[in-house]
Amino acid sequence: MEYRTLGRTGVQVSPLCLGAMMFGSWGNPDHDDAIRIIHRALDAGINFIDTADVYSAGESEEIVGKALADGRRANVVLATKVHGTMGKDPNARGNSRRWIMTEIDNSLRRLGTDYIDLYQIHRPDPRCDIEETLSALTDLVRAGKVRYVGSSTYQAHDIVEAQWVAERRGLTRFVCEQPPYSMLVRGVEADVLPVAQRYGMGVIPWSPLAAGALSGRHRRGEAAPEPSHRQRLWEQRGMGRSGQGEDAKRTAAEDLGELADKFGLTIIEMALAFVINHPAVTSAIIGPRTMDHLESQLSAPDVTLPEELLDAIDEVVPPGVNLNPADGGWTPPSLAPRHRRRP
Repeated sequence: MEYRTLGRTGVQVSPLCLGAMMFGSWGNPDHDDAIRIIHRALDAGINFIDTADVYSAGESEEIVGKALADGRRANVVLATKVHGTMGKDPNARGNSRRWIMTEIDNSLRRLGTDYIDLYQIHRPDPRCDIEETLSALTDLVRAGKVRYVGSSTYQAHDIVEAQWVAERRGLTRFVCEQPPYSMLVRGVEADVLPVAQRYGMGVIPWSPLAAGALSGRHRRGEAAPEPSHRQRLWEQRGMGRSGQGEDAKRTAAEDLGELADKFGLTIIEMALAFVINHPAVTSAIIGPRTMDHLESQLSAPDVTLPEELLDAIDEVVPPGVNLNPADGGWTPPSLAPRHRRRP
């Protein structure tokens, strides 16, 4: 496997990053099976694992920690995230110094390690000044608990502000961004990806298979499939997708599946290759729940999409477009009714 440099850090990571969101009660509750999947990914050459404190309320981090306890930790670039709600305490969430300093120790304990390679802020927090967040992260880097820091699902202007504050205040800067990106969710092409390139940041997109919509489930002429496991998870957490945007995605997925067939590829290979071959992208986060899911994705780094196919994909979903705006991953508070002069 050919490795890539994460931003300007000098750290080499695989073009596929193993996402651990589906390990634990949210997806695969069998710890032994999840550990086998992790070990298979490492044996295949993947050296990059991404999780988060909020995934299955910390259970995902615990599973990853168990999988790396056999001496594999030193060879893994380990990433996790902070921000999500971790209890009833109103301060057990967000991007404040108070919470970051508390939750880093919880994540280290669950992961069974004394340092995290990449510590990411899972979402923006409009209630918290970015200088407060970066100052806390800088102290974690200086304390040796964290090697690098990054952001996830930030808008372009948030990325620019964070870089500006880090430079002006002499603080640790975000070295990478983790946005939603797939053939069906292309909004970040308009601004986030160019901004990341401008600042020399790595990009590690999440959901390159669009929550299973690009897994081959949607085939023209066949009955509509049941919602994917990830879609059901989103619905349970109040993040369900519906409306015309979802209808457009299903139609586009059918068209893209036919394109993949025409070029002798699986739609999974085409979808992952589309993401990891973008010049701004370092590594795409795959989120297998089963061993079969993982095996179906391991061939993607060997696939190069011809210009003719890329042009055909653009005809199905234009560059810079999210077919469903809800797929942006985070809705700015400025779009809430009270910020739009609505009662």
